[in-house]
Amino acid sequence: MLDDERAAFQARAQATPAQLSDLEAFRIRLEDANAVMNLVGPDSLPDFWNRHAWDSAQLMQMAPEALTWADLGAGAGFPGVVLAILAKGRADAHVWLIDSLGKRCRFLQEVVDALNLPATVINGRAEEQRIRCDIVTARAVAPMDKLLGYAQPYFERGAQGLFLKGEKAESELIEARKSWHFEAELAPSQSDPRGRIVTIRSVRRARNRS
Repeated sequence: MLDDERAAFQARAQATPAQLSDLEAFRIRLEDANAVMNLVGPDSLPDFWNRHAWDSAQLMQMAPEALTWADLGAGAGFPGVVLAILAKGRADAHVWLIDSLGKRCRFLQEVVDALNLPATVINGRAEEQRIRCDIVTARAVAPMDKLLGYAQPYFERGAQGLFLKGEKAESELIEARKSWHFEAELAPSQSDPRGRIVTIRSVRRARNRS
């Protein structure tokens, strides 16, 4: 079954054998680490290639020219580690993996070192970093109104937002517009029909009307 799912991922992501090898090594490390700390839901691991790898990789197909990415609340490495694996070997490509929890950062650093990825792990709060990148991204970090606050320093430095969201994406955008002005586009996720990919541009905080 895993071989079939890996082959399906390879076809959709147009991944090279070297990228598949790195992703498989990442999968094994994640499975081992998840046995001792909660990185992802254990029930999701058997669906690694679609639910995690392809869910992350589809972002690169939406922004194929992007070279630099910041993954806020990088957690287990989705989407950031997958993006770094796919970007490996591209000139000037780099991914920043930002998380506030030390043990998650230690896991991410072990993966980055073992696979020689073009990535930097930062143990800190996302909103306190001053990173210039093409794309700021996140998965399952916070509702959109809070997420825009975390991502504001990246938007100010020219980034575009590309966020993996669930079936509540539309209602989150409605709520976020109470605090923010922005342009948004929604696209269906290719890994889960309930999911949405939200593109965000031109972000600024709304004036307090009170």
